[in-house]
Amino acid sequence: MACVGAFPVVTGPLSRLARGQYAALAAMRWQTMTHSLRSTQGLFELGARSVAFLVYAAMGVGLAVGLGFGAYALVLRGNWTVLPVVFWGVLFLWQSVPVALASFQQQFDMSGLLRFPVSFSAFFLLYVVIGLADISTLLGGLCCVGILVGVTLARANLVGWVVAGLTGFAVFNVLMVRVVLVWMDRWLAKRRSREIVSALFVALLLSVQLLNPALHESGGNGNGETSGAVAVEQRTMAEEMGPWLDRASAVQQGLPPGLVVAALGAAARHDPARALGAAGALGLYVAAAGMLLAVRLRAEYRGESLSEAVPEKGAQGERETWLLSGGGPIAAVMEKEMHTLMRAMPLLYMIGAPVFMVLVLAGLFRHQSGVLGHPYFLALPLCVAYALLGPAQMIYNNLGAEGTGIQLLFLAPTPVRTVLLAKNIFHAAVYCFTAMLAGVLAIVLLGRPNGVVLAVTVAWLLYAVPANLALGNVFSLVMPHRMNLSRITRQRGSAASALLSMFIQTTLLMIAAAVFALCLYAGRLWLAVPVFLVLAGSAVFVWLRVLSNADDMANRRRELLIGTLASVEQG
Repeated sequence: MACVGAFPVVTGPLSRLARGQYAALAAMRWQTMTHSLRSTQGLFELGARSVAFLVYAAMGVGLAVGLGFGAYALVLRGNWTVLPVVFWGVLFLWQSVPVALASFQQQFDMSGLLRFPVSFSAFFLLYVVIGLADISTLLGGLCCVGILVGVTLARANLVGWVVAGLTGFAVFNVLMVRVVLVWMDRWLAKRRSREIVSALFVALLLSVQLLNPALHESGGNGNGETSGAVAVEQRTMAEEMGPWLDRASAVQQGLPPGLVVAALGAAARHDPARALGAAGALGLYVAAAGMLLAVRLRAEYRGESLSEAVPEKGAQGERETWLLSGGGPIAAVMEKEMHTLMRAMPLLYMIGAPVFMVLVLAGLFRHQSGVLGHPYFLALPLCVAYALLGPAQMIYNNLGAEGTGIQLLFLAPTPVRTVLLAKNIFHAAVYCFTAMLAGVLAIVLLGRPNGVVLAVTVAWLLYAVPANLALGNVFSLVMPHRMNLSRITRQRGSAASALLSMFIQTTLLMIAAAVFALCLYAGRLWLAVPVFLVLAGSAVFVWLRVLSNADDMANRRRELLIGTLASVEQG
């Protein structure tokens, strides 16, 4: 309770003051959207967001139908021991999607509200409610609806328990998503925390590489004798893993997915006391998630800033040396880009997340060896292409990290095309390094590829790099958006830019796939090398033409660039 003059003012989350603030925030967001529709770019943004919503909604409906059928079959047969797998799948989807898309999707920055007299309870409630508009909530909510329909069709008498259990499960996931995001920002805002995360990532990669020889030996060479030995080994492994699986099953019964199933199973056996106990335990998990979120939001509410300032080089003012010698504007811009990349966790996360997923792709190719016969044939180019999604996002917004520094680019005597050339050289180096890292991971995990496939992959890179650089320069000048270099989950991305860039990258990949498929169909895969080299020459020509026109494009859009990149971030 606060006081205005001599009159006390109630400041609870549902107080009159708080309700007025909610209405003002909603009116502000509505007016911002309606005003943006007055411009062509605003209309395009709305169309892009609508398309993205329809795509994710279609994915959610498909998942909901599949999970609904699975839940229906399991409940109808009374197989309560396998039903937790359905809920664990939803939990994994709900928690992994926001982390995977944290640096790509637009986030609403709630910190701007702290400049106004907003109570902590109202700030907490707004933070949770804003999270309901996330992609994960859409997908997870549709999955819960599918499970609700499936279980209700199988056992109509459990509808009340299903609604209560899924509601608690959904609330837990909504809160836990916000907890993961805010604590991820907290941990990765400090250099020591980033070093720990990097060390764990390297340890994971090394552990996978150490397991690689054993996995190769267990794969066999395809003859009957080896297959029989593998079958015996698999049965032995299943017998050894049996006790561990039983322990895992016992442990998961005390976690939210297992508690929901435990409540449903007890209700089906007409044991309301046990069902209420499981529901109460699920409520404790919801409360714990809310408390973890409140701890972080309380620190932010009290003024904590997670931005990381550049540390001084000691009390004597030790001078930093240039890593790139030679001077000149190109070396200076590349040096600045290198420091920006190493100090900006969103950029590192954007590049590293797809590379980490290469491990998953490699596992998929390994498991398909019995179906395709030669899973390594397409593994290298596909793993490399997927890993390059991260650097491509940085290339298509190469001015986003400039912030207020964009004004200096127009005041400095250095042409904009020189700045873009330096950025392109640095981003191309990052692009090629990421491709090499993904290729090494694919080779180590899956084996050495065919020499022709390796040559085709390299030739494709020679075509993909200049093509993405040329299109990235155009996007950076025409549809820029500011990046938050200190917070992974506070990006203000453009839905239209993301959709168009995704469409263009898909088109480039489809061209490469068409060339690959035609040469493979003709039985002369090596012909793809000269074809990609010709495409690379065309891409280089387009890239140089874009650079030559960069100054004219930048000067025509000077107000847009400065207004978008140099503006103070608002909610």
